[in-house]
Amino acid sequence: MRSFNYRVWAAGALVSNIGTWMQRVAQDWLVLTQLTHHDASALGLVVALQFAPQLLLVPWTGSAADRFNQRKLLMATQASMGVLALALGALTIAGVVQLWHVYVFAFIFGAAAAVDAPARQTFVAELVGDEDLPSAVSLNSTSFNAARMVGPAAAGLVIAKVGTGWAFLLNGISFAAVLISMSFFRKAELRANARASSSAGGFVAGLRYVLGRPDLRAILIMLFLVGTFGLNFPIFISTMAVKVFHTDAGRFGLLSSMMAIGTIAGALLAGARGPRFGALLAGTGVFGIGCTLAAIAPGYWWFAGALVIVGVAALTLTNNTNSMMQLTTEPEMRGRVMAFRLAVALGGTPIGAPIVGWVANRFGPRWALGVGAASGFAAAIVALYVMGWRIPWRNGQSELAEASYVGSAHSA
Repeated sequence: MRSFNYRVWAAGALVSNIGTWMQRVAQDWLVLTQLTHHDASALGLVVALQFAPQLLLVPWTGSAADRFNQRKLLMATQASMGVLALALGALTIAGVVQLWHVYVFAFIFGAAAAVDAPARQTFVAELVGDEDLPSAVSLNSTSFNAARMVGPAAAGLVIAKVGTGWAFLLNGISFAAVLISMSFFRKAELRANARASSSAGGFVAGLRYVLGRPDLRAILIMLFLVGTFGLNFPIFISTMAVKVFHTDAGRFGLLSSMMAIGTIAGALLAGARGPRFGALLAGTGVFGIGCTLAAIAPGYWWFAGALVIVGVAALTLTNNTNSMMQLTTEPEMRGRVMAFRLAVALGGTPIGAPIVGWVANRFGPRWALGVGAASGFAAAIVALYVMGWRIPWRNGQSELAEASYVGSAHSA
């Protein structure tokens, strides 16, 4: 927080993140209760369309983050997402929104987010430098999940008082906070990352780089398992709230806020301890346990408590992979490596979300949470295998060695 640019960025991001969480809850509620009759498969398709661009556009999104001015790129993507939120809100308030509209907006919004995410994650290094990168990643996650405490609850109130469309409009307006904050940056204090040249090989070079790193491959396998089948919280929370506990909009929004308590704790723990492979084992194992407890929860508050555990585990996993992959990657390759990370963690959602939605419809939401639990345990098995396997990071040939990750931050 001693960095002026980071303080300005954090303030704008917090406002925008609150709006983002309002839209997420409003979109789920709109699909489940207004456009369908509690159809989890339709919601799964919306989630799949929103995250499909992370995978489909990966040949270009990482290269864009590595080659172009990240501040200008982020201003373009943030403005685009704001306009899309305003348009969906206008359709909803006018009473003409249809399910196919939500499908289209989810995909276009996802495309803008796919370009935005690698640039936004690697831009943090320009704000604070490599030495403070793990702390900055954790603070970003803390901000995002602090907004998760406020946004869903606020969305529930807005939906109940004035209607779903106003939650979308408020999200659209919130993007102005990021754009204004970025206009106040002290450009001389930005620590510009090395930019890749147009002849750097683009997507293919990034793919070869990742395939040549056993440590990165192991992390991506774990992210694929949990990201595809476990990080389907819109489906898990909404179907349990509506079909099992029969809650209203306010109590539905409160569940996401409860989960944010865990995610904030997980983000702070990840920042305090620093990135290491053992934390990935702990995160995936506890994720499986948390989803199991949520699946068998006998009542609303038991379920809410289990979500806190799931939140701690999920952020332990995601924050550690973010820091580890950035700190051990050459600056000119970071955008592409982070694009692969996002493509694997989120791009598998088009596969997992419809499956999880089908399971929730066919066998019930508790069994859908069982799928999430299985993904956590499977990823933990991968971590155990890797930690006992003689791959380069284990022999000190990789910068991922736990004892030297701080030194890696200086040499990356």
